[in-house]
Amino acid sequence: MPFTSRRSFLTGLTSAAAGASALPVFSERAFAQLFKADAIAGGRPPQALADDELYWAQIQRAFDIDRTMINLNNGGISPTPTHVLQQMVRDLQFVNELPVEHNWRVLEPRMESTRRELAKEFGCDTEEMAVTRNASEAMETLILGIDLGRGDEVIITNQNYGRMITTWEQRERRDGIVVKRVSFPLPLTDPQVLVRRIAEQITPRTKAIELTHITNLSGQILPIRDVVRLARPRGIQVFVDGAHAFGHFPFTRDELECDYYGTSLHKWLHAPIGAGFLYVRKDRIPTIWPLMAADKSRDANIRKFEEIGTHPQANFNAVSVAMTFHRGIGVERKVARLRYLRDRWANALLAASPRVKVLTELGPEKAGAIGLISVDGLDPVQLGGWMMNRYRIVNTPIVHPEFSGIRITPSIYTTVDEIDTFVDAVRTAIRTGIA
Repeated sequence: MPFTSRRSFLTGLTSAAAGASALPVFSERAFAQLFKADAIAGGRPPQALADDELYWAQIQRAFDIDRTMINLNNGGISPTPTHVLQQMVRDLQFVNELPVEHNWRVLEPRMESTRRELAKEFGCDTEEMAVTRNASEAMETLILGIDLGRGDEVIITNQNYGRMITTWEQRERRDGIVVKRVSFPLPLTDPQVLVRRIAEQITPRTKAIELTHITNLSGQILPIRDVVRLARPRGIQVFVDGAHAFGHFPFTRDELECDYYGTSLHKWLHAPIGAGFLYVRKDRIPTIWPLMAADKSRDANIRKFEEIGTHPQANFNAVSVAMTFHRGIGVERKVARLRYLRDRWANALLAASPRVKVLTELGPEKAGAIGLISVDGLDPVQLGGWMMNRYRIVNTPIVHPEFSGIRITPSIYTTVDEIDTFVDAVRTAIRTGIA
């Protein structure tokens, strides 16, 4: 049902945010854009809005973007809406007036609001949610914090994020553990292939499995719940790297059934750079050592994972404002739009030439915004550089031992004209080459 006034819209947004503390600082500009967008949306379902350029033009105006370049690498770091950035800047200026008081005694306690709203969105208890600087910090806390002995085994995939693989390899060198790596095909048309390959590597020495919720290489969503159900009866811990998942598509902790989850918030939630979270189920908190030492009295306290020394609180507190903006759009609308943009370029290029291959399974619930494309006869690194130099398209060449291509990642501020420019660029490269 459409909102007929700003008052009714605010009432609905307040209900969606469930009392989020960010609402009082939600800027007039951002509020106005969301109100206009919601009036255009009316009561239509997310799929019906995916190609409504009038609706998405309102959302795009919340971002101050450099439109002289086409940013199709939003999987690394996404821009934050201008009003979220302004909130962070206000807090930084406030801290600078009297750092000892304002950073530690004023802003730090307010982070409890961020913790509460993240826990609510993820579907866990507030006392299971630690606020971190990024997914890498969250995942390294788990990888370096679990007790493992010489000869203990862990299972990862060879498509895990590189920093996580590096961290396991360091434990392998330092502690004598055994790291087993499994591969899986792209596109992953049958997710059970991965589950079976992991199962084949399990032995009585297996202590942990670590894998991504959605891969940073191809954007494939992996069968987390099935892996958790495979591991839990055997006493194996499953660490989930959700760097690209939270705020990207709808899910909750209970749908995954996981005990551990780490993510970044400066990708799909559009929070400022340097914000993430680590979820650890309450009864597992005492079993994981913090990355930096915490007092023994905090052994069972989720806040022990936030012992990182002096750091700015402004980034963390602005997460609440980003969360309110996210809820004002709705994650179902977001992912419908992102999949529409992905399918727009993928289907156009698949139809353009048999040389084109999309290495991401595009079926329902199999992926989100991220897609990996390869073109027979064109080196992805050279093609990516050519598109950057000639069309100013920011892209991500991927070279893996088992596949290669260009990762294309639009966002909610991306226009269809920008997508079509990318399509035209690849068509030109196929037709005339890139020499």
